[in-house]
Amino acid sequence: MSLSNYSVAFIGLGNMGGPMAANLLKANAKVCVFDLVPQAVAELQSQGATAAASAEEAVKGADIVISMLPAGRHVQGLYLGDSERGVAGLIDVLEQNTLVIDSSTIDAATSILVGKTLAEKGIAFVDAPVSGGTAGAAAGTLTFIVGGEVSAYEKAQPVLSAMGKNIFHAGQNGAGQIAKICNNMLLSVLMVGTSEALQMAIDNGLDPKVMSDIMLQSSGRNWTLELYNPCPGVMPNVPSSNDYTGGFMVDLMRKDLGLALDTALKSHSSTPMGAMAQNLYNMHSMQGSGMRDFSSIFELFSAQNKQQ
Repeated sequence: MSLSNYSVAFIGLGNMGGPMAANLLKANAKVCVFDLVPQAVAELQSQGATAAASAEEAVKGADIVISMLPAGRHVQGLYLGDSERGVAGLIDVLEQNTLVIDSSTIDAATSILVGKTLAEKGIAFVDAPVSGGTAGAAAGTLTFIVGGEVSAYEKAQPVLSAMGKNIFHAGQNGAGQIAKICNNMLLSVLMVGTSEALQMAIDNGLDPKVMSDIMLQSSGRNWTLELYNPCPGVMPNVPSSNDYTGGFMVDLMRKDLGLALDTALKSHSSTPMGAMAQNLYNMHSMQGSGMRDFSSIFELFSAQNKQQ
């Protein structure tokens, strides 16, 4: 699909944002990029993007603005500004026919606030967090979970389709964020459960590859066993077989679990498994694994850790 008629501003070119912007370029979109890291901007510029010196410069004349930022405060500051610091937001420079797509994983309350405030200025907004990791971002096979008006969701479809394989409309603004953190909370529980089961098999003399094959054909089958085995050497081309480098960092999982547990508190939801996973990932991070892939939680159950 060609996006030659689309002018896109992309703000936030980290491990996820960079490959996403690159896929828009491959689809022939006109892409103007901005990031606080000059090297990230230079990399996209070498692939055909236009470099901007600021976010304000990047969005001038853009049909669609996409942001991929670390936390809610960054998203709110980018679009709504910070009155205490006297910093203006993009709301003051965006044109009314612009569609804003925020693919950051943040709290739903901030997405709702940003969407409502932009709407008062006639600017459409969707929250569209992603699932699929850095590999999915590079391959263009991400899953987008979208919250917003149906008309904005439909307008976002062509651009999202250039970066992802599966696109879901979860509901109104904020719904995308809720769906994303529900999914990641479950993922964390599955990764912990898979890790402890495989380690128990190893402790009792079983081959983890054989045990994985057994569970894949049994009732314990799950995504981590199919595509992201946490035991080193069982599956090629996954972080566990590359010293847990690449992929989705432990500290990012901690962030998402924090969002999930905060949401559960506000909605009076019972999430004992999510709380336990959060405690385990906090412990794992405090032991120095915050920058490693989240499947490295497997090491928390290893014989070496049990002896410490």
